[in-house]
Amino acid sequence: MIQESRLIKTAFILAIVTITYNILEGLVSIYYGMEDETLALLGFGVDSFVEVISGIGILHLVWRMKYSAVSRRDQFERQALKITGFAFYLLTAGLIVGAVFNIINDIKPDTTIVGIIISSISILTMYVLMTFKLKVGKALNSDAIIADANCTKTCFYLSFILLASSLLYELTGIGYIDIAGSLGVAWFAFKEGKEAFDKSKSESLSCCCNDGCH
Repeated sequence: MIQESRLIKTAFILAIVTITYNILEGLVSIYYGMEDETLALLGFGVDSFVEVISGIGILHLVWRMKYSAVSRRDQFERQALKITGFAFYLLTAGLIVGAVFNIINDIKPDTTIVGIIISSISILTMYVLMTFKLKVGKALNSDAIIADANCTKTCFYLSFILLASSLLYELTGIGYIDIAGSLGVAWFAFKEGKEAFDKSKSESLSCCCNDGCH
């Protein structure tokens, strides 16, 4: 019982760290995305804030685990998933419109150095969070925490998209690379939105996606 309590406390701390990191990452990414006119970094930053909504749902779920066994999502968690899904769809639409606008007006980033730095930090952070969440989830035999660990992979993959587009743009100066990166973010945002809505329709705690979802 003491061991289980410690594991749940660790899961709670991991959820708080995830939310805090996403807020900081979102603030920095949006600021420099607008400052340097890099759509990929801007979209990445907005994605981070949407992840905060999803993270609050996970935090609420882990909080419930402190007091009783949790086998299904409650209304709060399902509502958080619906809001998350809607926000991801808005982000997808916004990035597509932004990409078209940048193509028409031939807008290129001033630099993508910040994108390289942020994505590199994010890759390391998401890997550590994913590893610890999976370890805690397996120890607790919790489908919810294991699903959350697997779903962190999306942020992990998304960071590689930003890193690749930022590096390639910095090396070549070709504006279309940043646009392609933003469309890559849009694709992941669309997938995350669909997965969030799918999960909101079910009380099951298991991850509904094939290769990771939020």
